[in-house]
Amino acid sequence: MSISDLYSSGKHKQEIGHFASVVKIAKIDGIISEGEQKSLDKAAKRLNISEEEYKEILKNPENYPVNPPIDYDDRIERLYSLTKMIFADGVVDKHEVAILRKIAVALNFPTDNAEKVCDEAVHLILNGNELDDFTVAIRKVNAV
Repeated sequence: MSISDLYSSGKHKQEIGHFASVVKIAKIDGIISEGEQKSLDKAAKRLNISEEEYKEILKNPENYPVNPPIDYDDRIERLYSLTKMIFADGVVDKHEVAILRKIAVALNFPTDNAEKVCDEAVHLILNGNELDDFTVAIRKVNAV
């Protein structure tokens, strides 16, 4: 196996883990709304998730670990897409925010700051901030 194959498979594991996290947020209320379904389909395409992987992850997203990226900006981008999923059905649920905080810790945001980071993330998405502004604001809140 070449080094590029190892990188590729490691990257794909990160993408699968991220997609599973997105699915966990979408399924938290027991149903997947039309908006959430559209977001899941878009995320699966962007993350190169095959149809077979999609179906398996949808059944049991808990079976897939988060596998956070090493790059801090990539972790912020993951937080961004997860936070956007919270708004996909038009309703922000406290259970969705609670799971977002757990996933933020799994993405290596400090445990003692995860609540503040996630609250800011929700506020930023609520106000329509795009990824660039989101990244700057999360860096300030997380003091990195």
